[in-house]
Amino acid sequence: MTHRGVEGAGQVPRLQLDELLDELQARIDDMRGTRDRLHSLLDAVMSVGRDLDLSQVLQRIVEAAVLLVDAEYGALGVLGEDRQQLSQFLPIGMDEEQITGIGDLPCGRGILGVLIRHPEPLRLREISEHPDSYGFPAHHPPMHSFLGAPVRVRDEVFGNIYLTEKRGAKEFDGEDQAVLATLATAAGVAIENARLYEESRWRQRWMAASAEVTNALLSGADETAVLELIVERARNQLGADLGAVSLPNDDVADLTVALSTGTGAEAYRGSLLPVDGSLAGRAYDSGAPVLSDDVQSEPSRAGRALWETGMAAAVAVPMGTEDGKRGVLLLARAPGEPPFTSEETARLQGFAGQAALAMELSERRKDAEQLALYADRDRIARDLHDLAIQRLFASGMTLQSAVRLQKTAEGEEKLLRVVRDLDETIKIIRSTIFGLRVHEPGLAAGGLRMRILEACEAAAGSLGFSPALRTEGLLDVNVPRHVAGHVVAVLGEALTNTARHARATSADVRVVVSADELTLTVTDNGVGIAPGGRRSGLANLAERAQELGGELEVDTSPGTGTRLVWRVPVVQETGTPS
Repeated sequence: MTHRGVEGAGQVPRLQLDELLDELQARIDDMRGTRDRLHSLLDAVMSVGRDLDLSQVLQRIVEAAVLLVDAEYGALGVLGEDRQQLSQFLPIGMDEEQITGIGDLPCGRGILGVLIRHPEPLRLREISEHPDSYGFPAHHPPMHSFLGAPVRVRDEVFGNIYLTEKRGAKEFDGEDQAVLATLATAAGVAIENARLYEESRWRQRWMAASAEVTNALLSGADETAVLELIVERARNQLGADLGAVSLPNDDVADLTVALSTGTGAEAYRGSLLPVDGSLAGRAYDSGAPVLSDDVQSEPSRAGRALWETGMAAAVAVPMGTEDGKRGVLLLARAPGEPPFTSEETARLQGFAGQAALAMELSERRKDAEQLALYADRDRIARDLHDLAIQRLFASGMTLQSAVRLQKTAEGEEKLLRVVRDLDETIKIIRSTIFGLRVHEPGLAAGGLRMRILEACEAAAGSLGFSPALRTEGLLDVNVPRHVAGHVVAVLGEALTNTARHARATSADVRVVVSADELTLTVTDNGVGIAPGGRRSGLANLAERAQELGGELEVDTSPGTGTRLVWRVPVVQETGTPS
């Protein structure tokens, strides 16, 4: 009896000890599980913050969340600018076939909308039992348990993490919620770093584009080429399919699309855009950016010309400075592409403003150079008039006095010839002074001297160098208009032939006008005209000379260059104004 009692008494402590050991082992296992989960959380935080590319960061956040709480499905929804709907939705756990079968991705209704309206952690055992449950579309996999948490970047809600279907359990627990909240905090820091990095890269690219435009303008590039550069850089930066610059007409009642590139550019180029009935017109009139999420749905507001390009989202920003508006820069995207955001619009507006400022500085610099050129011309003209002509007059008067002292006929003839040469020289200098002092458009600006200069400048592009030009005589006074037209045409043809065939490195143009004759001489140092070579262009020049009663002389041989002399009389025709 006593033995049995002692034996029974010994079994009770042994059972309690086993229970204590089991409890201790369970707690050790829990601690190990907690430690392992903590390590997993730390690894997830490190993984999320490893990348600086925003799209990669967002993808890592969703993947880490699914692994940490052992969910079957996960997603990250990014809030749009209106803070009411999702602009991005990144799902995990479904393959491409399932995603395609579901159709349009969620925009923020139902349970997803609850987190948008109330950005606090949300845990549900059964999604369908929540009063705001919206149901699932066809072909959507079944989902029951739910866990969600907002992702904040500083004090702003960036988006939400959504997890469904806890593996091995009916629902997510409080520990899952705590882990997800911790991950969401770390995700906010990683997203902010990625956004700052992305912003710095954007800023760097925009600065590089602005510097390229400024350098092109200040180096004297053609304005059309600079406008095309502005449009292309803006298109590349914002991923637009169509880009255009519209400039105001004289009455500013409408604008003309001066340049467009990309999809639909041909149809849009040259379009007349009313100020009060087009996207670009409203941007020009208001001096502020104007956006449209879909021009196809509002052709009356966006303008028929833009609607006909087939574009969808569009943005127009004014190009101008404090001194006035220069035009409008417009970008558009094809259907299916996202609309332009406020950040993109702000960057585009800054770029357009800097481009307009560069254009303004370029024009101011050109004006200053032109004024300096005019001042230099006036100085040269003044010096010629006050010094050279006066000295020539004095020399002529001295020679005329010497004629009376000369006793022989031969000596008298020599002195008179010198006097006539001095008179001719004075006429040439006076003609030069007249040409130097004419700045504004008028007789001289549209006269032969200016037309010859323009022909030489136009030929510089094809020649690869600027031909040397020298003129003598009263070109704008003594040459009749019908002769002047032939002179310009002959000069253009001669320089074109030089550019095409001569392979010359220099060319000289000389135009001399006397009282009754004009002589145009074009000389180059090219390869010359080979025997039997084509002379159809020279035949045309000879016909022009014969038509006016003149002649053409060509002195050339292989390897020695070419000298062309085109000579015609300049007698005024009856009834032909000079």
